[in-house]
Amino acid sequence: MIKTTLLALLGLIVLAIAVVAVIALQRPDTFRVSRSTSIAAPAEKIFPLVNDVRAFNTWNPYALKDPEMTGRYSGPFIGPGAHYDFESRKSGSGSFEIVQATQPSRVQMRLDMTAPFKAQNVITFTFVPQGAATQTTWAMEGPAPFLSKFMGVIFNMDRMIGTDFEAGLAKLKTKAEKA
Repeated sequence: MIKTTLLALLGLIVLAIAVVAVIALQRPDTFRVSRSTSIAAPAEKIFPLVNDVRAFNTWNPYALKDPEMTGRYSGPFIGPGAHYDFESRKSGSGSFEIVQATQPSRVQMRLDMTAPFKAQNVITFTFVPQGAATQTTWAMEGPAPFLSKFMGVIFNMDRMIGTDFEAGLAKLKTKAEKA
């Protein structure tokens, strides 16, 4: 009786994994997460808080999550070539580098994660003037390998990453509106 119950339970687990795998296979091969906020400051005030990797890390929610995070800056601090390597138990490990900056409207970064999963993504910040305010958008996109798609069936990755983006944009908003 116990053996039959265990076999039935094992069969249900295998079936559940198979169903999740089939759903994952139908998901797109790329992902995009994006959040926006209106900041009561001109783009010229916001842009330097993103285009300078030291300033970026004063409001970056991933850098603030783990006070034990270690990091190393290299290259220039501002604009293309500005690079930051990081290692954190809470935020993972990897690096980001500013690859393109168009003042005051756009900053693009390359994010290379090495842990907990390897990933190469593109992060783009855009700043669009709207009267006395600036619509500020933080977006990330990249390939979605099978493991990412599989996990995305179980966990809402857009919500998880998006929540961090929202927290970061709120901190950026506070900094930009005070400055």
